[in-house]
Amino acid sequence: MSGHSKFANIKHKKEKNDAAKGKIFTIIGREIAVAVKEGGPDPSNNFKLATVIAKAKANNVPNDTIERGIKKAAGEGSAVNYEFCTYEGYGPNGIAIIVDCLTDNKNRTAANVRSAFTKGNGNIGTPGCVSFMFDKKGEIIIDKEECDMDADTLMMTALDCGAEDFSEEEDCFEVLTDPDEFDKVLKALEDNGIKVASAEVTMIPQNYVALTDDTAVKNLQRTLDLLDEDDDVQNVYTNWEDQE
Repeated sequence: MSGHSKFANIKHKKEKNDAAKGKIFTIIGREIAVAVKEGGPDPSNNFKLATVIAKAKANNVPNDTIERGIKKAAGEGSAVNYEFCTYEGYGPNGIAIIVDCLTDNKNRTAANVRSAFTKGNGNIGTPGCVSFMFDKKGEIIIDKEECDMDADTLMMTALDCGAEDFSEEEDCFEVLTDPDEFDKVLKALEDNGIKVASAEVTMIPQNYVALTDDTAVKNLQRTLDLLDEDDDVQNVYTNWEDQE
């Protein structure tokens, strides 16, 4: 049983997304395009697409927007090819930052990410410079208010579905999986009637670092805000302890 829950951060991130619908629509639109390209437009035969659709609905993306995105990605005229790329570096006081991007122009993305680090008094590092401080895991969050099962029953169900770890937090349950087993475990939980609040393959810090200097906090927040505003940026992971 581990205590790596980031439910507060997930809720905080969703609140920010709720205040910036254009950003989340762009992120999900690109994920739909990649999922359709890799596995086709039918979510019943493309679990990756089904997962993106579930994420879209959780973020209140309208059904017609989702359907338009799928049709556009499946159409003959869909010529835009998005590529995944990851940048690693350091914020103030050596805070580790990983930035996942999905872009149609790597040069533009690299320049924007580098600028965000620089403006926050940080710097881009070489690939692998901070990722060794994180564990890549599938993370499934279940809101206690939306779950009818008690903790013990849910834990046994999750472990039977192939989960690696289970933890109970104040307002949620967290299920961790091997990244390669994430899709299978998520589908198995949903098949058992368990409503999922959030599900993603994420990078979980092995240790968290606190910042006590106000200037350092302000600089780090500037970098994170600039990255959050960039449409090419899909996810940002840090080992900053207090992100509320």
